Amino acid sequence: MDQVVFRKPKLLNDTPMHYCPGCTHGIVHRLIAEALEELGEYDNVIGIAPVGCAVFAYNYFRCDMYEAAHGRAPSVATGVKRACEDSTVFVYQGDGDLASIGMAEIVHAATRGENFTVIFINNGIYGMTGGQMAPTTLPGQKTTTSQQGRDPKEHGNPIKVCELLSTLTGPAYIARTTVTDVKSVRATREAIKRGFTMQKQKRGFSLIEILSTCPTNFHLSPLDSMKYIDEVAVKAYPLGVYKDIGLIGEEKKQ
Repeated sequence: MDQVVFRKPKLLNDTPMHYCPGCTHGIVHRLIAEALEELGEYDNVIGIAPVGCAVFAYNYFRCDMYEAAHGRAPSVATGVKRACEDSTVFVYQGDGDLASIGMAEIVHAATRGENFTVIFINNGIYGMTGGQMAPTTLPGQKTTTSQQGRDPKEHGNPIKVCELLSTLTGPAYIARTTVTDVKSVRATREAIKRGFTMQKQKRGFSLIEILSTCPTNFHLSPLDSMKYIDEVAVKAYPLGVYKDIGLIGEEKKQ
C-alpha cells in the first residue's frame, strides 16, 4: 500500500502563486494551511488580508477571505471574530501595513486581547509599491526613499513589533521566527499552530512575526536574501517567544 508523504494542504487551492522568486510569502501560506489542517480547521476559517503583497492571499486560500483597507485588518478581524465567535480568524499583514498606517489598529486589538491570530510578514521594506523605507527597515539599509541608507537620526529607529506588543496585558502569545531553512520552517509552523490553538482555547490575541525575504527590493538573489535574514536581520530582530501565557493544561510561561 502506498503511503502519502507529501501533498497540498486542503486549505490551499490550485492557483499558481505569483510571488517573486525567493519570496517567502508562499512558504508562509502553506504553513498557515498546514497548521489549520492539523487542528482540523476547514469550513469555519476566515482570513483578512489588507494592502500590499499580502492582499493577494485571497487568491490562494480555500476559505472565506475579507479584504481590508490599508492597515485596518485588525479592526475588520475584531468585527468578524465578535460576529462569528466560533470561527477561526486570521490576519495576514506586511510590515508597511501593520507597523505604519495600521499601528494604532494592531496596538489596540492586542491590548484588548481580541481573540484572533495575526501572521505578520516582516521583510523590512515596502515590497509592492516600489521598495520604499518601511517602519522596520534596518539602519543603513538602502531603499528607494533612503538611498544613502536609513539614518536613525533622520528617519528614526526601526519598530520592533514583538517587543512592543509583548509589554501589553492583552496578548496571549507573541513570537518571532524565520523560514530560511528546514528547522526554522518547522519552528514557524509550530508557532503558527500555537497561535491558532490559543484562539481555539479563547486565550486571546496572538501574533507570529516572520522575518521574510524580498529579493526584488533587496537587490539580492534568493539565496543571498536568505543569508541576509540569517546574518543581518536576525541580529536586529532576535528570534524567540516574547510572550506566552500558556495553553489550558500547561503551566504559565512568560
